[in-house]
Amino acid sequence: MESLELKERIEGQAYDSYGQSFYELHEKEQFVTVGNAVMEYLVPRWIESKEKFSRHKQAYYFSAEFLMGRALSNNLTNLEIEADVKKTLEEMGVDYNMLEDAEDDAGLGNGGLGRLAACLLDSGATLDYPLSGYGILYQYGIFKQNFVNGFQVEEGDPWLEYENPWLVRNSNDTVIVEFSEEDKVEAVPYDMPVVGYGGRTINTLRLWSAEAIDKFDFKAFDEGQYIESVRAQNEAETISRILYPNDSTDEGKKLRLKQQYFFTSASLQDLIKKYNAAGHKDFEDFSKLHSIQLNDTHPALAIPELIRLLEHEGVDFEKAFDITQKTMAYTNHTLLAEALEVWDKDLLVSVLPNLYPYIEEINDRLIKELKEWKVDESRWHKFLIIQNNSIHMAFMSIYATRAVNGVAAIHTELLKTEVIKGWNEIFPNRIVNKTNGITQRRWLLQSNPQLSEMITEMLGTKDWITDLSLLNNLEEKYAEDAVLERFINIKNEKKQELADYIQFHEEIDIDPESIFDIQIKRLHEYKRQLMMAFYIADLYNRIKANPEKDWTKRTFIFGAKAAPGYYIAKAIIKFINELASQVDTDPDTNGIIKVVFVENYGVSYAEKLFPAADVSEQISTAGKEASGTGNMKFMLNGAVTVGTMDGANVEIVEEAGKENNYIFGMEVEEVETKRADYDPKVPMKETEGLEAVVESLVDGTYHDNGTGMFQDLYNGLVDKDEYFVLEDFASYREAQDKIAHDYKDKNAFYKKGFVNMANAGKFSSDRTVEEYAKDIWHISKLK
Repeated sequence: MESLELKERIEGQAYDSYGQSFYELHEKEQFVTVGNAVMEYLVPRWIESKEKFSRHKQAYYFSAEFLMGRALSNNLTNLEIEADVKKTLEEMGVDYNMLEDAEDDAGLGNGGLGRLAACLLDSGATLDYPLSGYGILYQYGIFKQNFVNGFQVEEGDPWLEYENPWLVRNSNDTVIVEFSEEDKVEAVPYDMPVVGYGGRTINTLRLWSAEAIDKFDFKAFDEGQYIESVRAQNEAETISRILYPNDSTDEGKKLRLKQQYFFTSASLQDLIKKYNAAGHKDFEDFSKLHSIQLNDTHPALAIPELIRLLEHEGVDFEKAFDITQKTMAYTNHTLLAEALEVWDKDLLVSVLPNLYPYIEEINDRLIKELKEWKVDESRWHKFLIIQNNSIHMAFMSIYATRAVNGVAAIHTELLKTEVIKGWNEIFPNRIVNKTNGITQRRWLLQSNPQLSEMITEMLGTKDWITDLSLLNNLEEKYAEDAVLERFINIKNEKKQELADYIQFHEEIDIDPESIFDIQIKRLHEYKRQLMMAFYIADLYNRIKANPEKDWTKRTFIFGAKAAPGYYIAKAIIKFINELASQVDTDPDTNGIIKVVFVENYGVSYAEKLFPAADVSEQISTAGKEASGTGNMKFMLNGAVTVGTMDGANVEIVEEAGKENNYIFGMEVEEVETKRADYDPKVPMKETEGLEAVVESLVDGTYHDNGTGMFQDLYNGLVDKDEYFVLEDFASYREAQDKIAHDYKDKNAFYKKGFVNMANAGKFSSDRTVEEYAKDIWHISKLK
């Protein structure tokens, strides 16, 4: 893009949108103006992409969340105009970094499931696959996290408070979503461009906003009508107001159920409307032109809803079921029983009375087939969708789709052999593996330009940006002193950048010379943030006992949000913050170890954290983490993994070698064997120093402000220790102490990190999308 052309577009947009000169606008308005100018540039390419794919089979990713992050830099990077835009803005006297910071992270997702969805969309567009997303335009993200006296405090995340240049409202495609005959809302689509690298293909993420059907007519003012109109509008907008409402109450459960139905119904209506508009006389070709991926069970209501909509189009149930099964596939993201969605039947009937009969019909069909398959009735509880007044969404998702995939090799194997073993016996070819991936465009090219430049120079090509397997050609380069020196210098530079960022945002000073040991992910007990905290508490005790020893300097960094209703997760946050305060204020330790819990962890913070990490914490209880994608981002940026043989860690070790990582703890089989007769008091008492750490929860060392949280944490550990924090602690401590020892020889330590980076090629979401496209969606590239 020519500098003069861009300047003219920016200045024109400023006057069109705000009636002012660009220089008179505040930062948010300047960001919107530049964003609008970029949109003006990309819209013709977007229209061209839609036309290119319109007559071919397309894939649609249905997901309750898309953790997109900021779009400005990502779009500029993928359009390959970032340098031109930065140069133009510099000429205009505008600080690009200020402009970038003015953009809020899109409040459309929360954790790995949503970030995977975003990465897959990026890869689909980059590889020229027709892959679109469907979700909800949440007015508020999950929440903004603050710490007050060490406690997590949630505030609203009004990310749409200002105009968003990346969202295009398409009122002409509005559809009506009918929960019942009396309860209906409009679903209004907003489209967001998904720019592939090189700008050849721009796909679409369509997000639905809920609005009342009958808007208030100000020309016929009537007080009663006005009050009723406002009430109806508020009730409708509640559906798309907030990501993941607290479902610890019936009202919260109803809202979440409404959300799931709202976006799946609207999306399917959209597809059917376009199918009919294309002139198709019947639905024989529907599955030949559409492949729908259900991202976990949140969109599972799409199954009975598509059958319902097809019946309304004159298709009988059996044919509608066949079309649905051929069209849909299901991604399973969890091995946790509590995360396999089960809805109360009475609740679902009360919210979706029009849909329930179709779920019943699917269940009746399943019963008929169970009899034909001669499955003993005593085992039906492992299959039935409706049982004990509950509706099992995972069972419906397995039965009524054409493919079910796990997201890491070990996860898929556990699905087949344990979690849904019976289904695998009935459908031996239905469950397949598609190991998760990450886009190297955001997580290396954009967030670590220094390392990206080094890789390009060493390979002599930029092709790695779309073919990450080329990194394998770097593996032997670490033996060259100049290469390793440059790699270490880049790591130090990224550590200093993170230190500056944390000082600005958290007002905490950290030492870039120390090991940066980072655990950033959703706060859940199985992810074992508590075990890392216990290691720090034990290390603190050891330093206090022997302050003159030559200790390795270490900075432990946490980033995580606990769900608002997850009491124990919030207790863990409070404990870590109390631990940080104690460590940081003790003169014996504050120059040796530092603990930081960053506030409001999200994609933009992650872009600073992953490149700066020396150590990646992936310490979930073996058999609990489906895959992980944070582990891949750390690996790609040259960090070593301290972790269990769980999720994608298994494949990371296969690629980079156990000798280049720090593996500890029980494996899946050992966990299951140990569970039968586990007494957590045994490892607590037998592991040197551990009892003192556990007792510190309740002996007055750390304070929970009289809430009783730490007592509850303590009780859960000594009575049950469901996730084997105490059992695995000794092995974890040994691995952590080895890291401290190895870091003293920085060349040897960073060689491990370099080898990890060079072997990260498998974990590109490009590879993941290629596998989905070939094995599940059966779609083709159209350049």
